[in-house]
Amino acid sequence: MGAIVPTELKLLMAAVIIGLIQIVWAAVAGSGGERSLPWLMGPRDEPKPVGVVAARLDRALGNFLQTFPLFAAALLACDFAGKFGASTLYGAALYVIGRALFVPLYAAGIPVVRTLVWAGSMVGIIMVIVAFFQ
Repeated sequence: MGAIVPTELKLLMAAVIIGLIQIVWAAVAGSGGERSLPWLMGPRDEPKPVGVVAARLDRALGNFLQTFPLFAAALLACDFAGKFGASTLYGAALYVIGRALFVPLYAAGIPVVRTLVWAGSMVGIIMVIVAFFQ
């Protein structure tokens, strides 16, 4: 029988899946137009323009790549220190839900709500960090 995996670690894996989806979504959105298949398969030495949505998806991916290592490090530190509890559970859930909602909101160009969702995901990371020090 396998060990019981804490919900926080399941949420960490959900965040990994969100990251993979963002990578594929940004890549697919960035193809076409001036970005022909030979260019996509080559070294991409000469930049080619992308559409508005593709550019948004690329920026959203960049933002995920900035925040995910912080989330993962904080959550794993709490796991190693035996600090999992309500704060880590709700913080991790807030981060994952926020990241899942952020991408389509950003792609759609929805301004204020997108920023509030992003802020919520940051609060999730802070909740996990605070739990580590308690």
